[in-house]
Amino acid sequence: MAQEAGSFPPGGGADHASAEDVEASTFPQDMTMREQVMDIIDAILADSDPKSEEARNKLRQLIEARPDDPEGALLEHLLETRKASAPEPAVPVLQEVSSVHLESSDAARTVTVPVSQEVREDIQTILADKLLLTAFQPVHALPDGNVVGVEALTRFVGADGAGADVWFREAAEAGLGTELEIAALHCALTAAKDVPHDMYVALNLTPATSRDPRVRNLLAAASLAPDRIIVELTGSLEALEGQTRDDGLGQLRSLGLRVAVSASGAGFVSMDLLSELSPDIIKLDRHLIEGIESSEGQRIRARAVVELAREVGAAVVAEGIETPAELKEVTALKVTAAQGYLLGRPSVHPLDWSAWSIRAQAEAQPTG
Repeated sequence: MAQEAGSFPPGGGADHASAEDVEASTFPQDMTMREQVMDIIDAILADSDPKSEEARNKLRQLIEARPDDPEGALLEHLLETRKASAPEPAVPVLQEVSSVHLESSDAARTVTVPVSQEVREDIQTILADKLLLTAFQPVHALPDGNVVGVEALTRFVGADGAGADVWFREAAEAGLGTELEIAALHCALTAAKDVPHDMYVALNLTPATSRDPRVRNLLAAASLAPDRIIVELTGSLEALEGQTRDDGLGQLRSLGLRVAVSASGAGFVSMDLLSELSPDIIKLDRHLIEGIESSEGQRIRARAVVELAREVGAAVVAEGIETPAELKEVTALKVTAAQGYLLGRPSVHPLDWSAWSIRAQAEAQPTG
């Protein structure tokens, strides 16, 4: 559940919880999006660090200007305080060594990665204090344009302004990748209660995390109907090999939900693997969309994915649509659905999610 995310220093003085504590206490089932937002705002304003006083004052001003919209005030605050990259530490920090298992096209290997103790503690603070939010991005059916679903994307309130991809990568390097993914999944499922019932919800998970029994338990207990849940597996298709067995996708599919995979490099993997995975949805990612209106090579690659999807009985969703020309091309390829900044930006506002549904219903009404 990645994409861009703002961040800001959490309140000071909180103890860091263990992974077991996180499992027991992360995101109460009855917590609403508004309550999550207010918890985060309270934690920020409770900080007493003089270095962040100016930023806290700006947040107070935003809240005063938008008293009925704390979600918008917090999101604006996060976006204003984003940084392109984290600053280099002024003094050396303690490094821990963590063994990380990496998959490659050659063979699985384990490498040693130096992990900053500061990074580990930042991630543990997020896990303990629920310093994350869920934004949803609309997915539009083609060619009619109706909003049929949303993808859950994680926003972080952190210490260095790093984006979500950085947080998830550093969590994996610190040995906390699964814990952070499960916390984000819990947050998304809680927020999804406010998504209109005529929309599905796509949730991103790595293959390794999808095997964790807590994932199945969370999805089984979700307030969403199983046919409204799509588990979108991120990473290379080769990393998904064997995921159809009882200890992999089989356990998730038994709940009645759907599975999506990314088409990055899909043309270079065997049909046997795709047949084994039998995804319900194959996604054309931004790498296959960018420049498609002017590149015959891009069109050929995208067309190959569409044909591949037909062979395995999967729908195709194009993501990262940013221009009318790109939308025209994927529509001509008879792609099932599309999402991207051209069609709708991610939002943390439940009113926006409802508006997508209301607008689609209004546009579907006959005129005259």
